[in-house]
Amino acid sequence: MQTAISRRKFLLQGTMAATAMAVMPWPDTPGLKIGYAAITWGDNILQAIQDIAGAGFKGIQLRSNVLANFGSKSQELLALLEQNHLSLVMFSSGSADINTGNDEAVIKMHLDNARFVKSLKGTDMQVTNSSRPKEGNPTKENLQKFGQLLNEIGKRTLDIGVTTNYHNHMNQLGETPEEVETILGNCDNRNVKLLLDIAHYQQGGGDPVKAISQYRDRIKNIHLKDVRPVQDGDAKRYQFVELGQGRVDLPGVFRALNDIKFKGWGIIELDAVPGKEKTPLQCAQVSKTYLESIGVKIK
Repeated sequence: MQTAISRRKFLLQGTMAATAMAVMPWPDTPGLKIGYAAITWGDNILQAIQDIAGAGFKGIQLRSNVLANFGSKSQELLALLEQNHLSLVMFSSGSADINTGNDEAVIKMHLDNARFVKSLKGTDMQVTNSSRPKEGNPTKENLQKFGQLLNEIGKRTLDIGVTTNYHNHMNQLGETPEEVETILGNCDNRNVKLLLDIAHYQQGGGDPVKAISQYRDRIKNIHLKDVRPVQDGDAKRYQFVELGQGRVDLPGVFRALNDIKFKGWGIIELDAVPGKEKTPLQCAQVSKTYLESIGVKIK
C-alpha cells in the first residue's frame, strides 16, 4: 500500500511540475525592446503610427513607401513620430538588385534612404533583394555578388551614421540557411548586420533558434514573426500570421535571445491581415497578448 501511494504521489508531483513548466513565463531579456512594423497598414501611414503607439509600442518600422509623401518633408514625419512617442527603429530601404548593370545607382538609392533615416533620428535600415532566378536556385556567384554589394552599401551608410542590416527573405537571395550563410560570408560584420526574420528563416528550411546562436555576434535586430502552412508538405504555400498562431517555436526563440543576452529591437512584423474580419490593430493586439502571456514585456 505504501509503495502504491508513494508511486501515485510521485506521478502527481511530476504532472504538477510539467504543468508549471508549461505556464511558467520565459526568462525576461533585459536588453530586448519590442517594436511593431507598419507594413500591415499598407500606405495608411498615419493610421499605422496612431495604432502602433496606441497599442503601447515605443518603436516602429517604416517602409520606403513613406517617401512618396514625406521624402522631402522628413521633419513633418519626425514630428508625428515624436508626438506619438515612437522611435524609428528600422527602415525598409528596399532591394539591392545585383542585375541592374549599375551598382552605383543602387548604392546611391540606399545612401539617400540612409540620409532620410538619419533625419528621422533612426540608426538602422534593412536591405533585401529581387535577384532570385525565376527558375532553379541561385548560383554561388550570385550570392557572393550580393554579399559584396551589401558590404559596399553598408560601408558607406556607416559614414552617415546608419547601419545596414541584411534581411533574409523567401523568394529572394537568402531563402535557405545555406544561402544566408554564403551572403553573410561575403560581407564584413563591421559593415553589415543581420536582421534575422525568424518566420522567413523557418519557411526556408532553417531553425531560427539555432540561427540566433549561430549569428549571435551578427544579429542587431530581429523580426518577430510567425508562419503556418496553407497546405502541409508544400513549402510554397504558406501564410504569415500573428505571433502564437503559427508553427515558429517562439518560446525557444526567446530562450535563445536570453541565452545570448540579446540587446536590440524585436520588431513584430505581419505582412498582411490573415483574415478579412480583422484590422491591422486587432492583429497587433493578438501578437501583444501572446507575448504577454509568455512573460515577454512590451517596453
